[in-house]
Amino acid sequence: MASSDHLIICEHCDAVYEKAVLAKHQTALCQRCGGVLQRYNGMTLQQRLALTLTASVLWMFANFYPVMSISLKGLKNSATLWDSVVALSDGPITFIALVAAISIIIAPVFQLLLLIWVLSFALTSRRAPAFKLCMRWLESLRPWSMLEVCLLGAMVAVFKLAGLLDVIPGIGLFALAVLSLLLIRIAGRDVRELWDCL
Repeated sequence: MASSDHLIICEHCDAVYEKAVLAKHQTALCQRCGGVLQRYNGMTLQQRLALTLTASVLWMFANFYPVMSISLKGLKNSATLWDSVVALSDGPITFIALVAAISIIIAPVFQLLLLIWVLSFALTSRRAPAFKLCMRWLESLRPWSMLEVCLLGAMVAVFKLAGLLDVIPGIGLFALAVLSLLLIRIAGRDVRELWDCL
């Protein structure tokens, strides 16, 4: 039976191509539909694991420290990401609170845990137990992780409230900003490279 390791299939139109060696900043596109087949990554497994561990620490800061604090006439209040989910759950839009919890808290932490699990075994040149399941979950969780949308909403809120109240961006907001960038870099990319490495 012929090996198919050198082939890549477009996930949009199922066209089959041979894998190409990409240089820095290069992207391979499908000739039929224009979908992205491959992107140059350039990160080693050690670098990806280090960034994943850093992102995990930032996730804790983003979730347990205030995103912003507001004060008016001596009254002061601060809110974390968890507080925003709880506030949404009090009322008729509980379903939206569930979606918010999944997209800004649960999906990102599962992505990070799965990446740590897979990459820690990959450093020893072994496949992690349940490797295929982990990789499928990583791909499935990618569209659900929407930290950048949450970050944009928080920044809009800070600028809008700044004209009415005293608004102080918190540690959680800065951690959320860096975490969003890191997740795009390490988990928002194609995970096929991990399949190829292992």
